[in-house]
Amino acid sequence: MRVVLITQVDQGGNKLSLTLGREYEVLGLEADMYRILTDETASPWPNDPVLYEPDCFRIVDLSEPDFWHCTTGEDGERYCYPPEWSQVGFFEDYHDGLQQAREAFWE
Repeated sequence: MRVVLITQVDQGGNKLSLTLGREYEVLGLEADMYRILTDETASPWPNDPVLYEPDCFRIVDLSEPDFWHCTTGEDGERYCYPPEWSQVGFFEDYHDGLQQAREAFWE
């Protein structure tokens, strides 16, 4: 899935660490939000896998990778990731700096 950023501020008024008009690969879905790498120049966390609201983007390619493992939550929200990333707490571990999660992500 590929998207283009159409606004640099989300609904909560937060400035996004992405470039307006740039195309991004969606790495996964979490409660229908897009997980995307921040720009290389983002400060303080360049190339960080962060969740973004879908309203900030225009979809340019709706196809999802065959290797995504997808589930649906109680309210119909979708969760889709590669199997290695689907474990509960994976991205919390990544953002907490746990080496095993970081290595699994970048593999």
